[in-house]
Amino acid sequence: MSQAPLRSQSGSWAGPQALRRRRARDVVAYLVAAVGGVGLMVVLAVVYSQAGEVTAMVWPALLALVPLGIVLVVVRWIDRWEPEPFSILLTAFLWGAGVATAVSLAVNTTTALLASSVTATSGDLVASVVSAPVIEEVTKGAGVLIIFLVWRRSFNGPVDGIVYAAVVAAGFAFAENILYFVQYRDHLATTFLMRAVASPFAHVTFTSCTGLAIGLASRMRSSVAWVWMTPCGLVGAVLLHAFWNGVLAAAPSLYLLVEVPFFLACIGLVVWLRWSERMTMRNRLADYARAGWYEQSEVVMMTTSAGRAAALRWARRRGTRTHAAMKDLLGASASLAALRQQALDGYVEADYGQQERELLDVVRRSKEVLGQG
Repeated sequence: MSQAPLRSQSGSWAGPQALRRRRARDVVAYLVAAVGGVGLMVVLAVVYSQAGEVTAMVWPALLALVPLGIVLVVVRWIDRWEPEPFSILLTAFLWGAGVATAVSLAVNTTTALLASSVTATSGDLVASVVSAPVIEEVTKGAGVLIIFLVWRRSFNGPVDGIVYAAVVAAGFAFAENILYFVQYRDHLATTFLMRAVASPFAHVTFTSCTGLAIGLASRMRSSVAWVWMTPCGLVGAVLLHAFWNGVLAAAPSLYLLVEVPFFLACIGLVVWLRWSERMTMRNRLADYARAGWYEQSEVVMMTTSAGRAAALRWARRRGTRTHAAMKDLLGASASLAALRQQALDGYVEADYGQQERELLDVVRRSKEVLGQG
């Protein structure tokens, strides 16, 4: 594999072009967030119409925060090596809670009504097994795909795909849980146990199939790999969702026989992907170490949990300025490794050299402060 230059020279046009791209991304972020916010208000209005009063929505909303908190803590653990920008994560959450939930609610309700009118029986089963898996996974997956297409630089592999998918799914599940907790408030304890305790990661697992596929596409040489990888991920997400809604509803015993082992396998996959991401980060920082930017011991420190924790403890004992410098060093180094890996994967944007120089400058200044500590 050919090596990308450590210090690329970007032309004078790179700055204005990069600025235009950033502005365009900001506009998209505001639009998606606004649409998501409106969608969430629509969903809450529907919930209010069923609850009858605002006070009847308080407990369901508070209880819905429990599985949301569990998922977000796990997402933070998965994303600790190279944390994604908060603004993009917020956009992902609003897409899931607002857009995906509102569209799915409208389509699933319509499907159930049409099925009931045609078959003269309840259309809930059709909506649950056919409509819900398709429309919910398509709308959630669309959110992950939008993030990939708009914020390509912040989408660096399968781990990022799982993270963004998990946040979209967490937003969707949060809004949906409020609705279910209100609808089944007469059986609130049982509903909470089934949705928040027994299956807080159900939607996350489904949508992560799409996120994983798009994440794999981001590491492929072809810039259009997402065109065929996204449908592959969606198929997996829809099948898992349909299995969960259909087979488990008819045979709950399969939860222990199938879903629990499958979930444990998913945990194993995520652990392996995090290890792979850590090794990639170590290899890319080793490139800079050979150029004199890092000592080998620093590379090892920054790519091990124990090393990072020890470094932060050491810096914290030496004051706020040193602690801030250590955090800047760790953050800039992770971004630098991701930027270089993208270059090696064939995704070099016009401002690559500018971005690299800015990050290296942060590394240099941080190490100067740490040297005084």
